[in-house]
Amino acid sequence: MTLETCTETVRAQDPDRFGATLVAAPGDRPALITLYALNLEIARAPLQSAEPMLAEMRLQWWIDRLAEMGKGTPPPLHDVLSPLWEAWGRDAGPLAGLAEARIRDCAREPLSAPEAVVAYVDDTAGRLMWLAAKRLATPDNARRVVADHALGAGLAAWLRALPQLQPLGLGLADARPEEAQRLAVLAQEALRRASRMHRAVPKRATAALYPGVRVPRLLSEIAAGRVDPFGAVPEITPFQRRASLARLALTGRWWR
Repeated sequence: MTLETCTETVRAQDPDRFGATLVAAPGDRPALITLYALNLEIARAPLQSAEPMLAEMRLQWWIDRLAEMGKGTPPPLHDVLSPLWEAWGRDAGPLAGLAEARIRDCAREPLSAPEAVVAYVDDTAGRLMWLAAKRLATPDNARRVVADHALGAGLAAWLRALPQLQPLGLGLADARPEEAQRLAVLAQEALRRASRMHRAVPKRATAALYPGVRVPRLLSEIAAGRVDPFGAVPEITPFQRRASLARLALTGRWWR
């Protein structure tokens, strides 16, 4: 029930966000690490039972605990919630939206069309990035910039995970390469919009907006039809991850 537990969880299961967190100011890291550890727990909850009702009950537990924290009630001793309370306090209440956005995953029903994927990514990855960016002093008037950047990065992450999502029933109902290409183009456009407006986001928020490794290359390959994410996507090597994170640390450039 310590910050170290959350840190090791994020290091092992979300290495991109873990690496980006190291770029943040030391005082900002506990909030990011506990937020990302919470996100991992919430994303995993619908997959821990094949019975939709049981999966929803798991998510509801998280929603209830976060709502209580938002009212000022400390959580029970817990590996994630206890350090989250220390870092966020009553500000943990709005984090319940992360769990509410995952309720549809409990039914294991594929998304019906690219537009549904966009809405889902907005509600999950978009919400997560905004919570992190806002905590790092991003003003409300930059929310559209963060939303566009999160959409581009989130769609890239979703497409990269598609070979695992599709067998779970969490991918696209119409598994055609053209649908993936359309999503890649939408992601590219969103990243370009965010790049044009990147000055609206404070430098302090750099760690919260890291898009991931080789995102432009992946999107370009899918959009051009050279990679079909319904089959497989290129793996990220440790060297590529280190180089990408080093660039972030040296330049502070999160936009593309």
